[in-house]
Amino acid sequence: MEHCLPAPALIDARALDLDQALQLLQQAGALLPDEAPLSAAWLQAVLDALCDLSSRDALTGLANRRSFEMALAREVDRVARSGEAALLLMLDIDHFKAVNDTHGHGAGDQVICAVARVIEQAVRPMDLVARVGGEEFGIILPSCAPHVGLAVAERVRERIAELAIDIGAGQRLGVTASLGGAFAPQWVRSSPLLWTERADRQLYRAKAEGRDRACLEPQVDSLVSAEEKGMLFATLNPSDTPTQQDLP
Repeated sequence: MEHCLPAPALIDARALDLDQALQLLQQAGALLPDEAPLSAAWLQAVLDALCDLSSRDALTGLANRRSFEMALAREVDRVARSGEAALLLMLDIDHFKAVNDTHGHGAGDQVICAVARVIEQAVRPMDLVARVGGEEFGIILPSCAPHVGLAVAERVRERIAELAIDIGAGQRLGVTASLGGAFAPQWVRSSPLLWTERADRQLYRAKAEGRDRACLEPQVDSLVSAEEKGMLFATLNPSDTPTQQDLP
């Protein structure tokens, strides 16, 4: 005897309290849908706008940390399946606390927004730029060949160093940034955490070496960790398990 699941109950859109959602969109400067209010198309447009708003950093308009982490997971999976190179850059504005302490948090916000705009202009439209912390940014560059990675990082660093940010009262402020980068290991089932840790280690190295520089992980192919190898081999069938001589 077949059992049929009951059809989901339809909700009358007129019974929904949408005032708070619409106020939130208006405050964020989002365009409200042109469709007939409470129609299916109108409700879908409101939902899409709310999803977009929840995925963006309120100050800069860049992707926020949640969106960044989701994109990072997708890219790790893509690299493992396709073998295409992908670069992750982590960027910190140097001595940012001194900017806030000396010029105030308003000036700090202006610096963050100016740096965000420069990063977006220095990379490809297909690359994802996110604000992942106070003065920290993450950049995911899919299909980025190893020999191109350092050039991109240097271009970002140089353009930030060229900034003269107007913070009001006739004052212009210059800043620098430190970057650390790591390539996702190709054909290897890594994880967003391991990839981020690798890029962070290079960011710490850039700071330790004097800041205002970009450091990328060297010898990409030789830096697959034991943990990443284990994650790869755990997905293989027993008959596919590599022998000792197959291991790099």
